[in-house]
Amino acid sequence: MGKTWRMSVAFVVFVALGGSSCGYHFQQTGRPHGLKIRSIAIPMVKSPASTLGFEGAFTRVIREEFIDHSGLAVVSKEEADAVLEMRIDRITSDPLAYDVTQSNVQGGTVNYETTSSRWLRVTMNTRLIDRASGKVLWEERGEKEKASYAVTSDPLETRYNRRMALRKIARTFAKKAYAQTMERF
Repeated sequence: MGKTWRMSVAFVVFVALGGSSCGYHFQQTGRPHGLKIRSIAIPMVKSPASTLGFEGAFTRVIREEFIDHSGLAVVSKEEADAVLEMRIDRITSDPLAYDVTQSNVQGGTVNYETTSSRWLRVTMNTRLIDRASGKVLWEERGEKEKASYAVTSDPLETRYNRRMALRKIARTFAKKAYAQTMERF
């Protein structure tokens, strides 16, 4: 009797919470909550960065998030119900860790500091616009993300590490834009 009674109580509590106005509710997956859009355009991310190909790689990560997880069609601006505009305001790279090497130069000790890892910081503005009306559906300004990357003696390896840090930041921004559009948090 104990197990049946507990299951009955759990069912009653579940039904009571489901019918109350607690704010939690079921929603169809893959569709934006509170928005009536079926398609989205994600144009190239705009950026002041001079890194060749950076904007394309960043945009691809954003598009993949929506293609992989939403039921929205990712289409051109002309066909879309909504347009997701993303603009990077600032990209900075700051030292995170140093290696210090001491050398004797002309009878004195000299310390040489080299950076072994750096922080890559990105500040982004994002907004979703209803294409038909031009109304801003949501907007986030000044969002900041960072990722670290290793600095090595090989410039190609360092560039690759920086690109991977940038991709990690892009994924974080993509998840935020997806959540803001689809889940409305």
